[in-house]
Amino acid sequence: MALSFGDSMASRPSAAQRAAILIGATALVVLSAGMAWAAVNDYGARIRVPQGVAVAGTDLSGMSEAEARLAIERAVSAPLMRPVDVQANGEVSQFDPAGSVTLDVDTMVVEAFAPRRTATYLARLAHEVGGRPFSADVTPRFAVDETALRKWVDELAAKTDTPSVDATISAQGGTIVVRRSAVGRKVDRAATTKALAAVFATQTAMQDAPRLVEASVKPVEPTVSDKELGKTIFVDISERKIRLFDGVKLEKVYRCAVGTPSYPTPTGDFSIVQKRYLPTWVNPAPNGWGKGMPAMIPPGSGNPLGTRAINLSASGIRFHGTNKIWSVGTAASHGCMRMVRADIEDLYERVYVGMPVHILP
Repeated sequence: MALSFGDSMASRPSAAQRAAILIGATALVVLSAGMAWAAVNDYGARIRVPQGVAVAGTDLSGMSEAEARLAIERAVSAPLMRPVDVQANGEVSQFDPAGSVTLDVDTMVVEAFAPRRTATYLARLAHEVGGRPFSADVTPRFAVDETALRKWVDELAAKTDTPSVDATISAQGGTIVVRRSAVGRKVDRAATTKALAAVFATQTAMQDAPRLVEASVKPVEPTVSDKELGKTIFVDISERKIRLFDGVKLEKVYRCAVGTPSYPTPTGDFSIVQKRYLPTWVNPAPNGWGKGMPAMIPPGSGNPLGTRAINLSASGIRFHGTNKIWSVGTAASHGCMRMVRADIEDLYERVYVGMPVHILP
């Protein structure tokens, strides 16, 4: 049987082919081993924060979950929990965020690991083999309890709010007591709570700038101001004087005669009920001290009331003129306040019906 050596030699790979096959096989083994290593390394790297991840300027690269949690708490708490100065009516109070602001550390930790966990395998391979960082910043996450903020603002308001004061003038213990009106103040709780919450807006909460909130404080006007108080008359029996106040301001002082011990001027709080121009005198006690006197005396020089009379709510008591000028400044009347003509006419023009009159001992 004949053998064909030519055919046998033709079926063998050449030296070049064998070398190429060897190189390819080696490369395949190396590549497979590399990919296997990368896969193992990629799996192991998942328990570490990838390179290039930071929060609030703190690099978290390579940290474990526990390390990242601690670092995040420190990095975010430091700027976030700084006290806030709240100014109200010139006074500054410090608000401590600790009881009202809560960090969401769990979410921030998840975000720190997210760049690797959400990246494709090839992107992770490029990161591990090529050293390409992910360059991601974790967003600070926290919650603000506005109910707690409002409670703090309520406490601030309790220290800041002051009621308005109405103007008053009165007789207390025989003394004229004048109280001027004053504007109060009240914290606008809703507006101040909103302004305080705005400090913790995401875009400003982590800034290192000083924290100052101006509380919204509104004026509370008095119901009765000094100008709105109106006029008041005080009669001081012991001094034989009439004082006319316009609001809280003393407008005029007059001398007068007051009642005798037998017919004393009554003390207490009264008001003007009638103004009489050129009054007619009507005998008030025809069977008493007026016995023997006319039933009435028309206006004129002989009229005991003079040219003007101002009746009070106290029965039979009035301010009036007199034709007995010498009696002014003494206890000489039957209870009324006698005044010289110029004074009663001046007082008559300044007063009105309904004006309060206080008669002091």
